[in-house]
Amino acid sequence: MTNKLEMLASLGIEIVPMPALDRHIVFARGPYATLVERTESGFGRIGSTGMITEAGLSMLMWRGEKAFFVAKQHEQEATAEQVEALRRFSSDLERALRAC
Repeated sequence: MTNKLEMLASLGIEIVPMPALDRHIVFARGPYATLVERTESGFGRIGSTGMITEAGLSMLMWRGEKAFFVAKQHEQEATAEQVEALRRFSSDLERALRAC
């Protein structure tokens, strides 16, 4: 477990305290966040990654060739840079949690 936490820290990924969540852990880097299932042995399933906006966690959705961050009553077009940053964060998080 310590190795995973060290790897997460080296990638700039942090745990966001969310006392109201008892079955999930929130990991974030910059404006991107993912909920990960908390299990007795550590970390379980990794949820979808989204971007934290004024409307909360907005998920990436595709409409044809265009990407959007969408939350309840909120939508904003995603730039290519944002999509790439979200994908890098998601990939780094999965790699760190599956390590060891």
